[in-house]
Amino acid sequence: MRSLIGGIRARAAGTVAGVMAAALLGGGLLGPPGAAAAPSATSPPADPTSLVHQFVGTENFGNTFPGASAPFGMVQVSPDTGGQGGYDYDQDAIHGFSQTHLSGVGCGVAGELPIMPTTGAVSDVDPEHYRSTYSHDDEEATPGYYRVGLKSYGIDAELTATQRTGWQRYTFPATGAANVLFNTGKANQKVFGSEIRVVGDRTVEGRVEAGNFCAGKDRHTVYFTATFDRPFASYGTWRGTTPTPGSREAAGEGGNGAWATFDATEDRDVVVKVGLSYTGPEGARKNLAAETGDSYDFDATRAALHDTWRKKLDAIRVGGGTEERQRAFYTALYHAQLHPNVAGDVDGRYTGFDGATHTASGYTPYQNFSLWDTYRPQNQLLEMVEPGVARDVALSVVAIGRDGGWLPRWALANSETNIMTGDPVTPFLVEAWSKGLLAGHEDEAYALLKKNATSTPPADSPYNGRSGVDYYRELGYVPSGLKLGTDCADKGGDNDCVHPASATLEYSAADAALALMARGLGHRADARMFAERGQTYRTLWDASIGQFRPRTADGAWVTPYDPVEAGRQFHEGGAYQYQWLVPQDPAGLVGLMGGRSATEKRLDDFFAYGRLLTDPAGTARKDWISAPYDYYGKPTYNPNNEPDLHAPYMYLWAGAPAKAATVVRAAMTLFTTGPDGMTGNDDLGTMSAWYVFSSLGLYPTMSGGDFLALSSPQFSSAVVRIGHYGTRQGGTLTVTAPGASDTKRYVRSVSLNGRNVARTWLDWDQVAHGGKLAHRLSTEPSSWGTGRGTEPPSVGATRKG
Repeated sequence: MRSLIGGIRARAAGTVAGVMAAALLGGGLLGPPGAAAAPSATSPPADPTSLVHQFVGTENFGNTFPGASAPFGMVQVSPDTGGQGGYDYDQDAIHGFSQTHLSGVGCGVAGELPIMPTTGAVSDVDPEHYRSTYSHDDEEATPGYYRVGLKSYGIDAELTATQRTGWQRYTFPATGAANVLFNTGKANQKVFGSEIRVVGDRTVEGRVEAGNFCAGKDRHTVYFTATFDRPFASYGTWRGTTPTPGSREAAGEGGNGAWATFDATEDRDVVVKVGLSYTGPEGARKNLAAETGDSYDFDATRAALHDTWRKKLDAIRVGGGTEERQRAFYTALYHAQLHPNVAGDVDGRYTGFDGATHTASGYTPYQNFSLWDTYRPQNQLLEMVEPGVARDVALSVVAIGRDGGWLPRWALANSETNIMTGDPVTPFLVEAWSKGLLAGHEDEAYALLKKNATSTPPADSPYNGRSGVDYYRELGYVPSGLKLGTDCADKGGDNDCVHPASATLEYSAADAALALMARGLGHRADARMFAERGQTYRTLWDASIGQFRPRTADGAWVTPYDPVEAGRQFHEGGAYQYQWLVPQDPAGLVGLMGGRSATEKRLDDFFAYGRLLTDPAGTARKDWISAPYDYYGKPTYNPNNEPDLHAPYMYLWAGAPAKAATVVRAAMTLFTTGPDGMTGNDDLGTMSAWYVFSSLGLYPTMSGGDFLALSSPQFSSAVVRIGHYGTRQGGTLTVTAPGASDTKRYVRSVSLNGRNVARTWLDWDQVAHGGKLAHRLSTEPSSWGTGRGTEPPSVGATRKG
């Protein structure tokens, strides 16, 4: 095996092969299965947008949204009915169509500037009163477009968008009092203050300051300008609950809003387009003018966005399987390309984490980084199909460190929420670096990462950072029993000192990744230090019970101890889910567990493997999952959450790759085309990216590790368009698995470009330029990948170079 670190160093130096590897990072195929699906000759779709189900995940806490957004767009205009994502499929009333949403978050967020059409006199400005009932029978959504009938008013509402603007078209009944209400005082999170102005006879402008995501202390301000395709007949504003006809301004804390009234007795269509900006009102005006000009052509805007989505979804063309499974696949591929989101204006200006306005040079600024989630598969998927976006995203994260003085963990707009724990920014940026996406910024990024990994933020900084790092450096682990505000700084949100066991494992995995970057950049002493820290996961292994276990500062094991709940000292999971979180050294973990056979048995118990063979869908729903937010209820796999997402692929290190194929397909049964067809929160495309990768039979188990684990594809064919950016070329990867089905799922052999692949992994360089990856499948397990030495690398233990 060539030196992993040596190969990474070559890519970091800017070789074409290295950047190509970056391009290939993610990708996937298709679909969900509930019942066993017989293989079919279903052809790749002519228009993949027709297979996307935007209501998937809008029920049972998937927290997605069905509205219109450009890929990675600043605006996500969508209906609001309630719930954490803004739209809850089980509700029957809409109170507005707001401009910002995040797909699959676990707390209420965004939902800023809900706009609502009504009829009649404007006398009650309580959204609970002016909301309208609707029916799913009178509702439709396709990528870039949404429509619904508002039954209470007889209004037909349609939505579409450009990258920085949201469009709404209302078809009113014949009336002289057709109203459009702008509610700046309501959002799906806390509104600290707002301002709204009626400008002239067809424009409404203002701002909304919001924050406190998941009880964090974050704040941000979004500015808007909205213009109509015709003049108002009348207008007004409100403060609190008191409407004032003819008033042009309202501002302050509490409820604020404005309305415009039109005569729709003859011309019943009203179009409003809304430009957003995070730099100020002038930015919103520039964005609106640059992206829409003088046009109010809703249909042309919708058609342009449809074409954009068609091209994005055409990046992976799958064949075979049923149409139902192709629909689940393209829905996942759609959800995986909604975030992160453009943060900068058309002129490159953006608001930094220091509150000042900056101008980006050489990249497009992005925002909304759910790093604890997206560093696992979603980051890699973007590197594969959208490497230009992935590069700009990585440089945007570096800019946060430059502007705000520290790297983020969960960044919302231009502020840190301190949500989640560990150190996800390190594997996120090391992964980008390993694929050449930080070219020209390597030293700056490394300096920020090293500071983050070895120290805590200043007292006056809003960042928590690695709040337990001093204890970790001294003891080799973050101890149990620390007190916030005394032993650890408490700056809101989540804190590593509250979840010391998972923080230790996450720090260790992050350090192992950073060791690769340090060595690649020539920092050999740092590389040795971080590589050693990449082995600190061992300090929490209690051999007497065969589990990771929190320890106190004096070295004692926490007692009494139930590994299922684990005293909630692991974040959103117990010891059973976190026992696999050693992506840097799976071989070392197998050794701790007693070897390959013992690890295989442990995996079998974890996945309830015997029951999976006879009832995969039932086992996935009953044996694995307690409830959407119950992370501490069972000693089994929890595909609703991120810490054990890679666990099915641990079978590769145990020498039982056939079982990985069984488990992955069982997990796929949780992805359907119904509104409850998402497993847990999608977390800005994370679960969807898992599905896409797993459908391809490829999975990136370690960020920065430079390899893909191999398993069984779900579809008989897939053509993956590997993206390109700048002067770096892409390529086409063709994946074939004739006859692939739920029963014909076991790999007999694999070849790449005609050469046999005996190992259960591929180096990125091998597929960076595309190629032909061919599988022979069987209905019975085979010996492929079972021999010693065929398992993927354990990068944290290799330490070559």
